[in-house]
Formats: sequence, structure tokens, C-alpha cells
Amino acid sequence: MNPTITTSGELTADEPPGAPAYDVTVVGAGVVGTAIARELARYRLRTALLDASDDIGNGTSKANTAILHTGFDAVPGSLEARLVREGQHRLRAYAAETGIPVERVGALLVAWDEEQLAALPALSAKAERNEYHAARLLDADELRAREPRLGPGALGALEIPDESIICPWTTPLAYATQAVRAGVQLHLNCRVRHIDSGDDVHTLTTTRGTLRTRHLINAAGLYADEIDRELGHDDFTVTPRRGQLIVFDKLARDLVNHILLPVPTAAGKGVLVAPTVFGNVLLGPTAEDLDDKTATGSTADALTLLREKGRRILPELLDEEVTAVYAGLRAATGREDYRIRSRPDRRTITVGGIRSTGLTASMAIATHVMELLGESGLALGTPSELPPVTLPNLGEAFPRPYQDAGIIAADPAYGTLVCHCERVSAGEIRDALAGPVPPHSPDGLRRRTRAGNGRCQGFYCGAAVRALFEEARS
Repeated sequence: MNPTITTSGELTADEPPGAPAYDVTVVGAGVVGTAIARELARYRLRTALLDASDDIGNGTSKANTAILHTGFDAVPGSLEARLVREGQHRLRAYAAETGIPVERVGALLVAWDEEQLAALPALSAKAERNEYHAARLLDADELRAREPRLGPGALGALEIPDESIICPWTTPLAYATQAVRAGVQLHLNCRVRHIDSGDDVHTLTTTRGTLRTRHLINAAGLYADEIDRELGHDDFTVTPRRGQLIVFDKLARDLVNHILLPVPTAAGKGVLVAPTVFGNVLLGPTAEDLDDKTATGSTADALTLLREKGRRILPELLDEEVTAVYAGLRAATGREDYRIRSRPDRRTITVGGIRSTGLTASMAIATHVMELLGESGLALGTPSELPPVTLPNLGEAFPRPYQDAGIIAADPAYGTLVCHCERVSAGEIRDALAGPVPPHSPDGLRRRTRAGNGRCQGFYCGAAVRALFEEARS
């Protein structure tokens, strides 16, 4: 099967009518769906990856806090705890191989009152139960030495030295690139409308035609409950939980050395301050349960609340310029664990309730799904090695093309800046547009290059970036 990405037109298949065109189809091309597709690509299977949008990683995956978790605070013994613990080790190694930027900045859970301070030893013990043994209690003086710009009144902290920040955009891009190169068929702009399940085949009616598959993996994120209902199941309901965040300018980066976490309460994990691999500082998220799975707008009340929280945590942060605000929706299901379930008799696997830890756990989730597929009767055979990929570096702490005289001498396009805020060159934009999984919108190009993602938000470079994008599509 030749590598294919389709974004428009009707789905087609060479098989006789009624026969399954695919052995396995994955619905949802977020970080979890692309990780599963990448793992499936290691086997001699006919595999399809579907997404309703025009790009991979275009839902929850693109709008999160971009933290590579250790799993220290997961529910001990839960499936999430195990997969986050395994996944973070695998993703760290994979990131080093593929060029995904990761920075091990560590995290501090800051106690602001006596009740929170008293809760820290129990959190340390919880980390131990989750097989994380590097947590350490800090008194007020040591905390202040680590983070001298903290607001007044911090009493102590629990240090988690292995918490890291990661690029949330190049991770699913790396997965999808390897999958497509290995023969997985990627169908974008392909929303599932209806599913008929027979004894041997699932027939999916989509916005682009009909697709038949023997096995179906539901990794549809916010819409996983709706896909499950199409399959005749009603095990859970996804409630979109909106997290709004403020992105501060790169000049704020020197204000903070760690991920600053609140001590969690029954209401949630609360508002954090965290650096990003792009050199900015994040403040957020909120946690708002909604009815609308498309409500990714920001609100004045939420941004005011975040600024009030931020003023206590890091007062000087509020004096810095705001580069952007954004909101992401997490798939809350009312249970503190993933909703991963295999139904071997129906040849379906549901991968639901994957919340903010899904990025960290993605590779381990994919391995777990493959084990479930094997148990469901699919003959997997012997896995093969995937062709290696190297992603362009988007991290501010690592060398960028505009800084490398040798690269520029070999190809002057890497020395021609298009986006000056983010130092993105014409060569990087050209490469992204010609990549194995190219962008289909300027927003997708931004996630592959950072072009338009800086202080001016594309005010100066927007026209030039759009022209390059349109030229590549013509």
C-alpha cells in the first residue's frame, strides 16, 4: 500500500464490494490516535487513520500545557498511572531520537498556607506509591532560593525534579510522519457520521464516503462517547472541560526556573505557571465544564481570574507583555482514569477519557492498544522497524537554522527570515510545506514552524507566510 494522505474527494477502495478495505481503522488523529497509527505501521496491516479536521493534532492535542509528566500524582494503581509512568520514559527517548524539544526544568508544588504545607508529605508518599522516588520537600528558604521572584507568603514546596516541558505540536507530527511513510492511509476532513457493524466488517459512513474495516479503534477524543454510541455502547459521557491560558512574551522567561504547580484540591489541580520550549511563559489553565464541544473561545472573566492567580504566584509576570491567549478542551468523563476498553467479539477498542496526561502516555497507550488487538484475534505477525524521522527543532533552548552559518551557507533559504519574532526562515517554511504530512492551513504551518506565533501574532509576517503557503498549494 502506497503512503497516502487524502483531504478531499471520495474515499475509494480496490477491494470487492463488501470486503473490508482495511484491517484496522483509527478514528481520531490527535496525539493518541497518531501514536496508535504509528505502532500499527510496524505490522503488515492495512491501516487507516481518520480525522474530522484538516490536520493531525488539531483538537485537544494542540492546546494543552505541554508538560511531560512523571505521573507522581496519578491515582496509584490506575491504568493512567501505569501508562504515564511507562510513557514518559519512552517519549523522552523518542524525543531525543527525533528532535522533539524537551527541557527537564523540574516542578515545584508550592504551599501558600499551613493546610497546603501539611498536605505535601502525603503527596510525596503518593509519588512513592507511583514508583517516583525523587520527590523532595523544600522549606521556605530553599524554595525562595530556587524561585526568588515568587510572591510573598510561600511556606514550602514539594520538588519533582523530572517534570519536563515538551513541544506538543511536533510529537503527533513525528508519529503521523512515521505512520504515513510506512503505509498508513491518512484521511483528513473525514468526519464519521454513522457506523454499521456486521459480523466481519464495520462500515463507516463519513463526510467523504464509505469506508470498511475489520477492526475499529475509537480514539476520537472529545467525540469518543459519540463514536461509542454509534457502535451501540453507552459506557461514559464526555464533558468538555475548557482550560484557558495566557501566554506571556519571551522577556518573561527569566522570571521562572521551574514549573510552578499549586497543591491540588478536590476541585482540581489548579492554576500553574510554566515555561514553554518556545521560550514563553504560560499561566493557566482554568477548569470549566461545558456542554459545547467546540467552545474554545476565551472569556474576560476567566482571564481576569488567571491574572489574579498569577499575581500571587509570580507578581512580576503581570508586568510582562501578553503574546496570546488560547483555550483547549479536555475530555472529562467523571472518572479519574482512562476509559480504555476492548470488545473482542465486536472487534472494537475504545480509547476514551484521555485527559491532559495523554501526551505523556501516548506511546504506552499505543502499546497497550496493540496488546488488546492481539487478544481480540487479529494476527499481528512480527513487528518491523520504522524508518527514522528527524523533526525540525522548534525549541528555543536548542540550535535553530538561522543560528547555523554552515546550514545557511549550504542553503541560503535558512538565513532568510520570514517571521522575525520567532526567527523562522523561508527554508523551514518550505520544508514544512513539502513534508510527508504537510499543513493544510496557515495555522497548521504555524504549528510546524512557529511562523506567526510570536509577539506580533503574524501582523508583520502574515502576508508573506500566506503567500508562501498559497504558492505551495497552487
